[in-house]
Amino acid sequence: MSQVIVLDTHIWFWFITQDFARFPNSWRNKIETATQVNVSPVSCYEIALAQQRGRLELPCPATQWFKDALEPSGISLLPLTAEIACHAVNLTAIHRDPFDRMIIATALVLEAQLASVDSLFPQYPELKDYLMT
Repeated sequence: MSQVIVLDTHIWFWFITQDFARFPNSWRNKIETATQVNVSPVSCYEIALAQQRGRLELPCPATQWFKDALEPSGISLLPLTAEIACHAVNLTAIHRDPFDRMIIATALVLEAQLASVDSLFPQYPELKDYLMT
């Protein structure tokens, strides 16, 4: 069975920076052996914004970091589609963060496993069968 994974922003960053202790041990192997590993474009926005605001230090400009953290790592940048946007709007009202909602909707539309340690994500009934464990 093929496995498709969508990485939440923090998981993507930690995976690329090899900060594997920040997420469950079994996830590294799941990510490395998955058929397809993806991130949403909103993750690029979140990382660039965090760098601009001084909350995240990157070794290079964000645009270069994205180039290095995508194709060479085998992680694909997904499109942000109208279907994903509509799905995000219609999620259960757990919290208002539009970026998290877009990431959740991306995983649901793809029917992919979502790798995230965000404490609010398990509260979404829609994610019951999609959160990576």
